[in-house]
Amino acid sequence: MTHLCEETPVTVVNGQLPGPAIEVTEGDSVAVHVINKSPYNMTIHWHGVKQRMNCWADGVPMVTQCPIRPNHSFTYRFSVAGQEGTLWWHAHVSCLRGSVHGALIIRPRHGASSYPFPKPHKEVPLVIGEWWQTDLGQIDKSLAVGFFGFNPSSATLNGKLGDLNNCSSGGVTEEGYVLEVEAGKTYLLRLINAALISEYYLKIAGHRFTVVAADANYVKPYATDVIAIAPGETVDALLVADAAPGRSYYVRGGSLESIIVATMNNASFQLPAAAAKTILEAHYDHTHNHTAAGELYTPLPERPPWPFNFTDRAFIPIGPVEAPLEPTRKATTGRRFRYGDAVEVVFQNTAVMQSDYNPMHLHGHDMFVLAQGRGNFDAARDAARFNLVDPPVRNTVLVPSLGWAVVRFVADNPG
Repeated sequence: MTHLCEETPVTVVNGQLPGPAIEVTEGDSVAVHVINKSPYNMTIHWHGVKQRMNCWADGVPMVTQCPIRPNHSFTYRFSVAGQEGTLWWHAHVSCLRGSVHGALIIRPRHGASSYPFPKPHKEVPLVIGEWWQTDLGQIDKSLAVGFFGFNPSSATLNGKLGDLNNCSSGGVTEEGYVLEVEAGKTYLLRLINAALISEYYLKIAGHRFTVVAADANYVKPYATDVIAIAPGETVDALLVADAAPGRSYYVRGGSLESIIVATMNNASFQLPAAAAKTILEAHYDHTHNHTAAGELYTPLPERPPWPFNFTDRAFIPIGPVEAPLEPTRKATTGRRFRYGDAVEVVFQNTAVMQSDYNPMHLHGHDMFVLAQGRGNFDAARDAARFNLVDPPVRNTVLVPSLGWAVVRFVADNPG
């Protein structure tokens, strides 16, 4: 594909970026035939599908299946009983999910009239992604030496880069995604963050959202002017086209600042103001977990749990890039639970020098997100912050940079 004045090899499904949306009805049995014509091993993960008693269709290479070799095929068969909402599918090998992905929409069995919110005039899938001017199949090779030196070149919306990416002196621009709306109508935006590393903060000039679902779980509707969405997450939000008609209303993306377009005409345009909330506040709002008050930064212990030699030549700009110390292994570690056990997990996101916000996805289950915070988790202090009344239910939880998240789930899906 050619974007930003450069041709880049891209692995896609059926010649599309994003790949084809799969739309089904709650209770359906689904069969998807995958023919691998790429030069890479391949599996497809159905992100958020619980795969009850059917983990063999989950698409995790060397765990639930052998990869689909080049020029071979595999048929995934699974049920979507008991689930409805916005999910997605993606490659689960290397970094290929950055281009091998698409929407998976599960509609209510009794139609849109059964939504627990006003029936929208139209439903619009919006797949947010990244454009990489490199071969995604080769990126993870750099991780073998403990160094990741890549960054995406642009943000995308439904595969389009936006018209402010001027990559040449001749003023070459690309057409952005355009959403035509009717004044006064309500639209259900099915947002999917299919990016590899970028979290996004979405804001449409002159409009507000009403968030009604996340990760295919309905939430208490709440209004907001900015939506934070991490890689792997989905958000369903109602948008009422109630601003002045005949204008273009741009979307501000808070990560890479690439323009993603929604318009009502091309007569004029209005840019959204910068988000009124801080990034941290947006994180807590988007999980509908208002427990951010209080101490946000806690001191590190006086002594580290264990000392080690941080002599990492990956930080040396000249010479071979190598990491003598490998703090993590590319391997699986199994934990056994009894059927029906309630399991609590504390995700602690710390690093020696810096860390990013890190989404954690649980296969086969949804999680109750009890709390999130900055600094080191302290059970004696932070347990009082747990939301045990109406915690958000997600399949992907965002662990704050240099912070923590606590989740619980019921181990009721053997596999």
